[in-house]
Amino acid sequence: MALIVQKYGGSSVADTEKIKRVARRVAETKGRGNRVVVVISALGDTTDRLVGLAKEICSCPPEREMDMLLSTGEQVSVALLSMAMHSLGHDAISFTGAQVGIVTDSAHTKAKIIDIRAERILEELEAGKVVIVAGFQGVSLDNNITTLGRGGSDTTAVALAAALHADLCEIYTDVDGIFTADPRVVPEARKLDRISYDEMLEMAATGARVMQLRSIEFARNYGVVIHVRSSFSEEEGTWISGAPERMEKAVVSGVTHDTGEAKITLKGVPDRPGIAAHLFRRLADANINVDMIIQNVSDNAQTDITFTLSLDDLPRAREILSVVADELGARSYDCDEDIAKVSLVGAGMKTHPGVAADMFEALAEEGINIEMISTSSIKISCVVRNNEVERAVRAVHRRFGLEHGLVQHE
Repeated sequence: MALIVQKYGGSSVADTEKIKRVARRVAETKGRGNRVVVVISALGDTTDRLVGLAKEICSCPPEREMDMLLSTGEQVSVALLSMAMHSLGHDAISFTGAQVGIVTDSAHTKAKIIDIRAERILEELEAGKVVIVAGFQGVSLDNNITTLGRGGSDTTAVALAAALHADLCEIYTDVDGIFTADPRVVPEARKLDRISYDEMLEMAATGARVMQLRSIEFARNYGVVIHVRSSFSEEEGTWISGAPERMEKAVVSGVTHDTGEAKITLKGVPDRPGIAAHLFRRLADANINVDMIIQNVSDNAQTDITFTLSLDDLPRAREILSVVADELGARSYDCDEDIAKVSLVGAGMKTHPGVAADMFEALAEEGINIEMISTSSIKISCVVRNNEVERAVRAVHRRFGLEHGLVQHE
């Protein structure tokens, strides 16, 4: 008897008919003799509507109260799905994250899971029930409701799969799997049958919205096999696991893009030890993640420091920079919200020279200027103007022939 964790996103449970469809799918899985744990997101655009309500009340709502508010969305969906399961004759029980012992740190709106006390889930599974858990949420050690950030239900599902030693974690969404690019931008993008943890980590980190980055980190650390598939079809999706089993690896697996970042430049900073440490420590203490960083060559004992971060973090970053710029003796700073990032990801890049040159040539041929570059052994990212990013994605995807399947770099 296999133990399967299934996660359904908001679009999969957007209305009562879709909730009933999910219930039938869960019932089919249960009917094949499996034990089933379901993690579910809030209905449709519920979270966005709750955020909107909060902003109507207060321009900068307290993060603790935002967690209290946003966690209610999933409580509605788990209760409704449990009712739908009962209507099909299956015994089911719904829980909040706190009720099943998902313990987090105290970083409101971006909490990280530090423990899962899964005894209650195991007890209900032993009793033959389908267990339905609210995604995206937990409880901190000081007993406050917390949320895990956008896409946090993915992390809930994978973390539960790890804690329960599940045989499989199925992520049901409104797309058929992981594609070589966003099909809305590149219609000829191809669905990948398999992808490695490392490649999926880079794709999630650079803009692929199918899964939350931290969920892939959990999966890699605990060896959780993930199957990303559509909740609206029976077709196989994309399997995420260790290195894909194939004799040859494609040099490039996909092209991603992210329009949710801003670029900050701190100008005229004294070029002496400790300056960068002071700046980025202050940002880290505010729980602000920094992505790409460039420090220019010193000129007259001064330098510029440029970095990118999430647009969601920009208001808090501005507050910090207004103080830190003076502390560091910087001449000024500016914030640019009109940027985007395009990235090329593939494990085969490690052993194939010339991939970066091909990417840069593809962008140059389109007349697209590169403002920042960041690389790892399996990723190249470029910052471009926001209004050029879709053209950049199409150009790079076309240059590497990703629509044609397993393509080797010449």
